[in-house]
Amino acid sequence: MKTLLLSTKTYRLNGRLWLETEDGRFLGIGRLELLEHIAALGSISKAAQAMGMSYKRAWDLVRSMNAQAAAPLLTTQTGGSRGGGAVVTAAGHEAITEFQALQARFQAFMAAETTRLQE
Repeated sequence: MKTLLLSTKTYRLNGRLWLETEDGRFLGIGRLELLEHIAALGSISKAAQAMGMSYKRAWDLVRSMNAQAAAPLLTTQTGGSRGGGAVVTAAGHEAITEFQALQARFQAFMAAETTRLQE
């Protein structure tokens, strides 16, 4: 590959990582961020707003993740005396932790391969 690269340029690898099934994307950076916002804010609506995303889009992503997971990543409760809200489940917190670790390994791989390009 070295012979293909200009010596006057600095090259780096770039890419995104996501986990998918035959039904489509399951987890990626955006979905992870949505789960983290929901965990922090306790609301799909507030999480969507924080991300500049429509409420419908956020709900569609939550439904997609829950449908593809062995256990729900998020549960909701409708309004009432305690109000409505959303809670990231234990499985959801595990998904956040595992995907963050996977993302860190992916970034380390990309950095190592970028270093190889520059040798």
